[in-house]
Amino acid sequence: MDNTFEIELVNDNEYAVRSEAEGQSVESLFRTDPGFLESIGLAEADGKRVVEETARFLAEHQPVIDFPPLIDLEDIAAAYDDYPQQLRNRLGKE
Repeated sequence: MDNTFEIELVNDNEYAVRSEAEGQSVESLFRTDPGFLESIGLAEADGKRVVEETARFLAEHQPVIDFPPLIDLEDIAAAYDDYPQQLRNRLGKE
């Protein structure tokens, strides 16, 4: 599955993520908590890249059309044990 995501910073640590799925526009708000990023060793990572790779990771686990309207990275980490490691790998941090 090759999803294309349009990512826009809309507020401090909040990014609108847009994509197309099943002929529909999908938009979710991804929130990045600096404390969480620091706890997983990504304090200096570019927020937009973090969100892009998070959206790709999530799309590998569920249909984009099913993305909730609000996504906190901590919730993804709680649902997927391998998320922090996968994110570090995708960002070339390990």
